[in-house]
Amino acid sequence: MAFSLALPKRWSAQGWKAKIRDRERLEPPHVTITRGAKSWRLGLRDGRFLDGEPDPRDVPSGVVEAVTEHWDRLCEQWDALYPANPVGAEDDTND
Repeated sequence: MAFSLALPKRWSAQGWKAKIRDRERLEPPHVTITRGAKSWRLGLRDGRFLDGEPDPRDVPSGVVEAVTEHWDRLCEQWDALYPANPVGAEDDTND
């Protein structure tokens, strides 16, 4: 079951959402930030955006700050959903 992080009204009223989606067990641990049809994956291991498109600069710093305020909770939720791919594990994809 997916996990949705409640963002402050300022951001949710503008259509911003943050969640850990279902069926992402093989991907690097991340939280998905969405607005409309666009989505950005923010890595839970290093706090960097995983993709260059759409442009991460399109995500307001306030949305990123709201997400990072709940970093520990997001990591716990990822680990609960995907125990075989925990946040604290080494990432083998960059070797």
